[in-house]
Amino acid sequence: MAGKLQIAAGPRSAREAAATRPPASAGGRPVVRTSAGLVAGERGHGVTVFRGVPYARPPVGRLRFASPRPPVPWRGVREAVRPALASWQQPLPNRPSPASGENSLYANVWTPSTQGSRPVLVYVHGGGWTTGAGSLPAYDATRLADRGDLVVVTFNYRLGVFGFGLHEDLTDPVTGEFANWGLQDQLALLHWVHRNAAVFGGDPGNITLCGTSAGGASTWQLALLPQVRELVRRIVPISPSHALAPATSLTPDDARTVYETLARRLGSTVAGLRAVPADALGRAWHEIFAGDPDDRIVGSGRWYRGPVVDGRTMPDYAHELPTVNLPVLSVHTRTEGSFYTGPASPQPAPAPDGPLALRKAVLDVMRLAVPEADGGLADSCVAAYREAAAVAGLPTDPRALWTEVWGDLMFRHQIVRFAERHAREGTTPWYAMEFAHPARAPHFGTPHEATSPFLFGTHRLPEFAAVFGDGPVERLLSDILVDAVAAFARTSRPCTRNIPDWPRFTPESPSTLILGGPSVTATVTPQLQHLRFWDFVSRLPRA
Repeated sequence: MAGKLQIAAGPRSAREAAATRPPASAGGRPVVRTSAGLVAGERGHGVTVFRGVPYARPPVGRLRFASPRPPVPWRGVREAVRPALASWQQPLPNRPSPASGENSLYANVWTPSTQGSRPVLVYVHGGGWTTGAGSLPAYDATRLADRGDLVVVTFNYRLGVFGFGLHEDLTDPVTGEFANWGLQDQLALLHWVHRNAAVFGGDPGNITLCGTSAGGASTWQLALLPQVRELVRRIVPISPSHALAPATSLTPDDARTVYETLARRLGSTVAGLRAVPADALGRAWHEIFAGDPDDRIVGSGRWYRGPVVDGRTMPDYAHELPTVNLPVLSVHTRTEGSFYTGPASPQPAPAPDGPLALRKAVLDVMRLAVPEADGGLADSCVAAYREAAAVAGLPTDPRALWTEVWGDLMFRHQIVRFAERHAREGTTPWYAMEFAHPARAPHFGTPHEATSPFLFGTHRLPEFAAVFGDGPVERLLSDILVDAVAAFARTSRPCTRNIPDWPRFTPESPSTLILGGPSVTATVTPQLQHLRFWDFVSRLPRA
């Protein structure tokens, strides 16, 4: 049927799923029957895990830039003990990148038991819509599934040029879709989870969608689609930077320009890009967006290139649409910007050491979202932030101010303003958390993505323990966060033994729970004065 992708039939209820289950193990390994065939996982550390389970057909050849198709059924028992390749991504110069390729549409499932009917938590990884994978060590869900008594699903989706763009010459003849293939993958994954949750011991009627950074923005964007509200009961957006031109999304016209330019450079037509080698296509895409945003062939997509407004998978920018009609647990970190101003920044730049350097650093950040910003506006921004920091008793040195500008402009302003709008207009509960556990030197503050190692309990791994610690305080913070998310996934209320009375975010009481240190405190949302500057420059959404 044109315009609607038909998903392969599979078990539609817990009763039907139970009727089709194979023996609980084969050769000592746990086995379940998914909608495409039998998969064998492995048991350990209190959970059963299935890695590299196909949720869609490989998007290669004629299926590149096509809507995801159901996986091809297989006979026998498929091994599901190794994760799949990450989706194709350009290696970053100062960060390790996973092995990647186009054959990447696979899921990983952790469950305490394949029997029962537990809440299901689907997690969308971040990475600026260009990097990352659901199988990265940070997202090993052993601890989260075990302590939370949850079925946890992570997965890969198409990224970069293969995942987030738009051009009508790439229209899928079956579905009519021509954009945002990565977002389509995420939607296909949710359908797959709904059909298969029961065989993994999950409740298909109780799915919570969670994600961080680009995954948090995707979580919100998906929740705005009517078909998703039939699949998902609640959402946990963590540190989202919503797709919005010119900073984090291409305009439709700019997306068309980019794909037409790629075709010319690679001696192809737009439709013919399906046959161009992946490495050549990916490199050409990154070359278009290299260098100063002012020197590029398009004016949008200045920072990241997320979903593009197509009227279908992304009907409009989030601030132009009604608020979500689902319960929300919103999480952000205390200093989102220290991810970009610290020693492991994906966009490294020297910390400003004086007024002139601070002015330039702030202007460079501002112009990602406000291209018309000039030195005068940067001076006004620095003055406003210095005053707000002094009132709040926060540091006023150049690096601290630069960090706050980064975090507020790209993350916290949107997060808080969406919460305020939901409090005014929404009909479902909203709970807000600020995660405030500080990183260790030379890192500082509580950077963007600091939440993931604590939500998954992977702060214990050496690469994360060196940054966040792995002592009694860190383990308690992780347990508190896991318990809160698990409680929310069960009841739509994140209240637990450690957080017995978490107030809803309301117009009369814009309360935010502060977690860190290991104290738990509910207070009026911190640092609101900082955000007023972005209302002044018309950064959306506004107060």
